[in-house]
Amino acid sequence: MEVPDLPSKIKKLFVIFVNMFNQEPRFERVSRSSSGSGGKSFILLGLVLHRMRFRQYIVSVTAGIGLLFAFSAFSSAQVVVDRTIATVSDGVKTELITRSDLLWQLALQPGVPLDPVSNDDLKRALQLQIDQRIFLLEAQRLPRTSPSEKEVSDRIAELLKYFPSSTDFERRLRSVGFESIKDDNFEALIAQRIAVEKYLDFRFRSFVVITGEDEVKYYREEWVPEFKRKNPSAIVPAINEVRNQLISEITEVRVSRNMDTFLDEAKRRVTITILFDIT
Repeated sequence: MEVPDLPSKIKKLFVIFVNMFNQEPRFERVSRSSSGSGGKSFILLGLVLHRMRFRQYIVSVTAGIGLLFAFSAFSSAQVVVDRTIATVSDGVKTELITRSDLLWQLALQPGVPLDPVSNDDLKRALQLQIDQRIFLLEAQRLPRTSPSEKEVSDRIAELLKYFPSSTDFERRLRSVGFESIKDDNFEALIAQRIAVEKYLDFRFRSFVVITGEDEVKYYREEWVPEFKRKNPSAIVPAINEVRNQLISEITEVRVSRNMDTFLDEAKRRVTITILFDIT
């Protein structure tokens, strides 16, 4: 499915339109056809309407027609075309994943080539985006406050440390459609990631309990062997000297394991529809 490279407000309207048709949660396989000249023709989503009332159907179609006219008017002034790669739906809300989302993901990963971008990198970015959208759908179920401007600026400053320079970082951002680190869409992307990370901390990290026995077991079976492998001639530190490090490492291992279990279960509950195969 191809849609214009839309500003965030119009993209949100498109998501609302999709959600209108998602009253009972399953997407069928989507049929794709190319758009006509001037951006006037758009690919129709192959959605199945289940037991929708006729009046509700008319309202949805009317809203959809109006939205498609908005897309067409906008696309007539645009050259760049974005492609919707996949959707993730929990039956209530639907998250779109576009090719731009994949490029934005890769732009934030130091050392990943963007010109040209490889299909393998795009595939990895798609899997990461699917996981992030699942977490986002879960996070939206809980009351939350939006990240503050300071949280966003601090996170951007932290990201900059992973790149050779701020100039290099902004060059990568511009190559995928952002104007600068002050771009509203870029800041919105960072704010969304912060919100997901807060959910993950609450959902997984805050409930990790580590006992003294856990520390001793990890120290003997994991930490000491790894230390000796890396430092064969060094004296092994006592457990009390590295206790904070042990707690941190055990926490990350458990968080990672619990997140993997959660994702495996969540992927059986949500509907993930691949609209365009990356080959």
